[in-house]
Amino acid sequence: MIRDSQKVKKTKKSFINVLYRDFCKNKALHLMLLPCLVLLAVYSYVPLVGLKMAFERFIPSKGLFGNQKFVGMYWFKYLFSMDDFFYALRNTFVISCSKLILTMLTSIIFAILINEMRNRKLKRTVQTIVYLPHFISWVILASVFIDILSPSEGIVNHLIMALGGEPIYFLGSNKWFPFTLIVTDIWKEFGFGTIVYLAAITSIDPGLYESAAIDGANKFQQIIHITLPGLMGIIVLMLLLNIGSVLGGNFDQVYNLYSPQVYRSGDILDTLVYRIGLVDFNFSLSTAVGVFKSLVSTFLISISYFLAWKVADYRVF
Repeated sequence: MIRDSQKVKKTKKSFINVLYRDFCKNKALHLMLLPCLVLLAVYSYVPLVGLKMAFERFIPSKGLFGNQKFVGMYWFKYLFSMDDFFYALRNTFVISCSKLILTMLTSIIFAILINEMRNRKLKRTVQTIVYLPHFISWVILASVFIDILSPSEGIVNHLIMALGGEPIYFLGSNKWFPFTLIVTDIWKEFGFGTIVYLAAITSIDPGLYESAAIDGANKFQQIIHITLPGLMGIIVLMLLLNIGSVLGGNFDQVYNLYSPQVYRSGDILDTLVYRIGLVDFNFSLSTAVGVFKSLVSTFLISISYFLAWKVADYRVF
């Protein structure tokens, strides 16, 4: 036992010595990192103190550290009795999973098509055009889509009526609103998502394509038997790493496009927290929703990173 304790102490000392030497060697880099750590602490860790509101009947006038009444798990029980919560939870999973899968598929297909283009100028132009929507705020895009999808004056409905159809209220119908969220998000993000897959395609050995061409394989067969298997590792890795963001739902997009008539099909957890906390001023209940989301997200992130390590040999450090 004494020898074991001595070994542990030696291990700790050697570990501390390694850290100290590394800090001295890269002192400038660590000092550059310091402002980021301060911002992370201020905006990510200090606000965790506010989680206590989920277990209190919080009254703002008494302050965060005032004499608030402790109610235990009351707000969580109340939360699980709300129909709006289960609608928001269902919508979050359905919309986020649909966005994740369809955006990945679109990005992969587009990356393959871009890679097959031989005109470099046209290739760069197309890449630049499809990247641009990623950098445009949803505040701006929402106003554009509201005009484009208007049932009376929108160009989309004018086209539908010209083809003999009836106008569709894309942003006011519970049937069409989730579809609208998914399609518009894919349009905005798929171009930027192709960057990873294009980089993965360039790492595939060109000799494989030459050998396949000599054996008589056409372009489509080369894509099926060389490009897609070469991309499979990064596809699995990106899918697993994005599992943890399933409960995100993209608040900016939903908040700027939805309205009360589509709460049933378009409300997500983030917008529910916003309405309960900043509209209804029920800070305790909104904090309880946030705690639930954080716990589930932490579980999903842990599972996704574990699977990424097991399946794709991905490690954080």
